[in-house]
Amino acid sequence: MTGGGNRRKRIIELSGDPEQVEGFLTEFREADSIVAAESLSPLSRGRVYVVFVYDLTEWDSISESLSELGVHYKMGTTISAGWERWTVYLEEPDELSRVVDHLRGAGNEVELVSNVEMSELSTPDQLHADQMLEELTVRQRDALATAIAVDYYEHDGDGAIADVAEALDVAETTAWEHLSRAEGKLMRHVGDYLSR
Repeated sequence: MTGGGNRRKRIIELSGDPEQVEGFLTEFREADSIVAAESLSPLSRGRVYVVFVYDLTEWDSISESLSELGVHYKMGTTISAGWERWTVYLEEPDELSRVVDHLRGAGNEVELVSNVEMSELSTPDQLHADQMLEELTVRQRDALATAIAVDYYEHDGDGAIADVAEALDVAETTAWEHLSRAEGKLMRHVGDYLSR
C-alpha cells in the first residue's frame, strides 16, 4: 500500500475465469471508495494483478474496525471466492460476539470458521510469509508485486526490469535496487530455513 492523505494505492491479485474477473473489476470500479482501478496484466489470463486507488474516507476497512475495537489480528489476510479470512486473537470468549456484531453492523457478512484455544496452537517449522514481508519497505513490496505482475520472474516470461520501472514510474536502476534489496531480505529467510 502506498499513498498519503485520503488516497491510498494497493496492488491486488485476482484469479479465476477471465470474464468473471472482468465483471468483478467493472463492478469494483463503481464503488464509492474506488478512485481508479487498472490491471497491470492482461485480463485474458487466469491471474490478474490490479492496481487500485481508493479514498480512505469512504473505505470501510476490516483492519481499522478491528483496531478500533482493540482486537489483535494476524496480518496477511487471504481472500478467496469473495471471502476475506481473518485471524483474530481474543482474550475473553465473550469478545467474539462484540466483534461479530460490530462487523455485521458495518454491512459485512461474518462467519466463524474455527475457534481455537491459544494453548492448543502449535508452531510447525515453516516459512512465514507475513514475517518475511514485514521487513520489506513499501517500495520494495510494490516493486516485487509489480515484477510478478509483469512476469519478470517467469522462466519463459518476457517481463524485464524496464517493464517494472515503467509500471512504478521510476528509473530502471531504482526499480532494480528495490528488487535487489527485497530479494536479499527474502533469501536470508529462505537460507535460514534451509539450513535448519
